Amino acid sequence: MAKTVVVKQIGSPIRRPAKQRETLIGLGLNKMHKTRELEDTPSVRGMVNSIPHLVQIVEERG
Repeated sequence: MAKTVVVKQIGSPIRRPAKQRETLIGLGLNKMHKTRELEDTPSVRGMVNSIPHLVQIVEERG
């Protein structure tokens, strides 16, 4: 089974640069306190690391 990470949106994209909003959408997040289980790949980690003030890794599985 592939490793996965559970990512939660903790910040609002209001008054943030468009690039940060697009990164949230790329992660599948669009509303506060939503969570997504994503495959643990370098691209997903890079997206999470680029907006640490908006998202949080809740759990790592696998």
